[in-house]
Amino acid sequence: MTKFIRYFILLISLGYSSGIRAGELKCGAEQPDKYLALIHDKKVGLVVNHTSLAGEIHLVDFLLEKKVNVKKIFAPEHGFRGEAAPGEEIKAGVDGKTGIPVLSLYGETRKPTQEQLAGIDLMVFDIQDVGCRFYTYISTLHLVIEACAENNVPLIVFDRPNPNGDYVAGPVLKKEFQSFVGMDQIPVVHGCTVGELANMINGERWHKANKKCDLKVIQVENYDHKLSYSLPVAPSPNLPNDLSVRLYPSLCFFEATSVSVGRGTDFPFQVLGGLDPQLGDFEFTPKTIPGVAVHPLNEGEKCYGIDLRSLKIVPVFTLKYFLDFYHCFVDEKDFVTRENWLNLLAGTDEFIQLVREGKNEREIKAHWQNELNTFKETRKKYLLYPDFQ
Repeated sequence: MTKFIRYFILLISLGYSSGIRAGELKCGAEQPDKYLALIHDKKVGLVVNHTSLAGEIHLVDFLLEKKVNVKKIFAPEHGFRGEAAPGEEIKAGVDGKTGIPVLSLYGETRKPTQEQLAGIDLMVFDIQDVGCRFYTYISTLHLVIEACAENNVPLIVFDRPNPNGDYVAGPVLKKEFQSFVGMDQIPVVHGCTVGELANMINGERWHKANKKCDLKVIQVENYDHKLSYSLPVAPSPNLPNDLSVRLYPSLCFFEATSVSVGRGTDFPFQVLGGLDPQLGDFEFTPKTIPGVAVHPLNEGEKCYGIDLRSLKIVPVFTLKYFLDFYHCFVDEKDFVTRENWLNLLAGTDEFIQLVREGKNEREIKAHWQNELNTFKETRKKYLLYPDFQ
């Protein structure tokens, strides 16, 4: 199936507008003519995972075929091969296929150290993002930019499309709520590719280095922000398809509640359900799935709620589901079980306060609109592709 056909099918099935452009879309890794000359005589470090493909070939294998001197691989959350469950610590080791050392950026060390960067002439970052602030691959990107700036190591970002890159929405993170699920002062849905976001992090000096990183982006060819992009491979274990990726911004706040998003089922981030039968007619029972969901919320217990897989039109970031479930609980504490985690996901404690005050979705969104407008103006400076506006 060609890329064009995949995009067309996605357009029909998900019901949102597309700005498909003439010409084949090519990710940064698929344009060796634009980067091989920059790296062929360098000792290269790669920040990659299972999404780092150059066509049908993993980037590591492709570069080795081209005689590039790949010295080290740095692995983010879920690991180099994408086989680790969410939150599972990634261990350092050696890649069995290539014999290249694999260093963990999701364990005790989350930023490449001076020792790890020793002997590296240049770093390459190539990981598929889904366009949400709390998706940790962009937190890894932030820390890699910072480490490269501190250690005078140039960084090349191989850019990829953003499957949620056709809009900007949600509260903007406040500094006091910075964490690994929110490193930068961006909204929940930032509307940037990883290349654009890298330029923003570097250009706005959001990292802690005392100088900018020597940064270059290999842009996606024939991409624009109106494009409906279907991911060729699942970016992480619990985002298995296009529907889950599009619903992820709206459902992630539930991770701080007693309501399951379907982890431990075959349809994560496509359903919602809690233990009270009054929550809905749809039923499912979460279970441990090795490498995908280890002891998920409500494991072994029947959950009741709603099935979103039949949606005709998938909404962009919405608070409807969260507010609907919130109002089903007499005692808030039976729903919001980890308030601190909710605040980190939202990037602010104002969201839950507004919910408690009985504000509706329109009122809540109006509360953060000024900060969102300010971000949009900042974002314009770093766009590499035609925008959706």
